[in-house]
Amino acid sequence: LSADFANLARDIAVAVDAGAEYVHVDVMDGHFVPNLTIGAPVVKALRKATDAVLDVHLMISNPDQYLDDFIAAGADIITVHAESNGDTRAQLEKIRAAGVKASCTIKPGTPVTELIPLLPLCDMVLIMTVEPGFGGQGFIPECMDKIRAVRGAIQDGGYVCELEIDGGAKLANVADIVAAGADVIVAGSAVFGGDIAGNVRAFHDKFADGVKMAQWSK
Repeated sequence: LSADFANLARDIAVAVDAGAEYVHVDVMDGHFVPNLTIGAPVVKALRKATDAVLDVHLMISNPDQYLDDFIAAGADIITVHAESNGDTRAQLEKIRAAGVKASCTIKPGTPVTELIPLLPLCDMVLIMTVEPGFGGQGFIPECMDKIRAVRGAIQDGGYVCELEIDGGAKLANVADIVAAGADVIVAGSAVFGGDIAGNVRAFHDKFADGVKMAQWSK
């Protein structure tokens, strides 16, 4: 949401060249969340524009209708919401069967008990740290406990599963977010507002190597 829609390929290239490893693509249908963004054709275009990991976040009511489209478009990771319609477990299984990494996410108001049983089917899990739908929101402090709880469940279960957070990550709080257990950080306005390359480098300078930066290109 914070990138220049007329120059997505350019902005992505700048972020990736500066060290961003993931390109986080938020898909919103105007029903599941009160905003409307992009669909599979844009993901297909982005696939041609970058070799970076396309981390596609489906904030849509009926993911079953569109999973095939996003798989075919070239998504490397597809995230579905536990709150969406359909069988989340079956959706994750379908994504993995197609050779794409599967991820599940929950909104800030949804308890982690909805997410933890799905960890065996997830290559990544996403904790929403703002209400999904719009960029530029502030990080919800109460979500720190959810990050810690999910990180503990991943470790206790011995799962090979990345833990991503999405919403309100800034230079001032990213070290605390990583300390709580996140290892993939989505940053929108904090990266695309101003000097994109400098902002990405500043995030990397804040914490140890190995934490992936996921940029929003929506």
